[in-house]
Amino acid sequence: MIKDFLDGISSYPAAIRHVSRFRMWGYIILPGVFCVLIGMAVFGAAWGFSDEIGGLIDDLWRWDWGRGVAETVAQVFGGLLVLFAGLIIFKQLIMVLLAPFMSILSEKVENQLAGNSNGGTKLSLRQVISDILRGLRIALRNILRELLLTLFLLVLGLIPVFSIFTTALIFLLQAYYVGFGNMDYTLERHFRYRDSVRFVKQNRGLAIGNGVVFLLMLFSFVGFLFALPLGTVAATIETSKRLDRH
Repeated sequence: MIKDFLDGISSYPAAIRHVSRFRMWGYIILPGVFCVLIGMAVFGAAWGFSDEIGGLIDDLWRWDWGRGVAETVAQVFGGLLVLFAGLIIFKQLIMVLLAPFMSILSEKVENQLAGNSNGGTKLSLRQVISDILRGLRIALRNILRELLLTLFLLVLGLIPVFSIFTTALIFLLQAYYVGFGNMDYTLERHFRYRDSVRFVKQNRGLAIGNGVVFLLMLFSFVGFLFALPLGTVAATIETSKRLDRH
């Protein structure tokens, strides 16, 4: 698993070299613009709900004693919940909406790795609908699991002794599901839905490594533009290797 994790991280420099070699920067920049627009909409809406969520949590405390502490905890917990929920929804949303473009990018990279530099499928309405539906199925599965596990870890993190560990676990959890989505752009051409899930579980270290770099890029403005397409290229490179062995 550790080797897969390191492979997931080191695949990003390989992705940059691949994109530069085949002059594919147009495939990288255009999705980045869409990511910025979607991100502004999602986090703007999430921020608008932050006070309401904090108020709902605060109302659960019915007693006068400890009211100040309860309000502080409610504000902090509500803010964290909104932040992580917004991040989860944003990640999955861009993966669904941009699935047709990422699928084409992934297929093009896979063909180039196989020696067919001109390979790739043209965008069609049927393929767009198919990619979005599969992406939606993956996203709904992952959002539900990720939200429930994140909520559990946030509650556990209210206990001081666990707070350091839960922060790291939440980050790795988010990274896993990001890597899952990036890998599936390649797996969709080779496996059915359930087989793809099984393949990612068998290569979870790779998914986490890919997702870690993705999230670190997401937290910076410049990296924010390139996180999804570069993450897709990086995942395609390493996933293709494992598919060959498989």
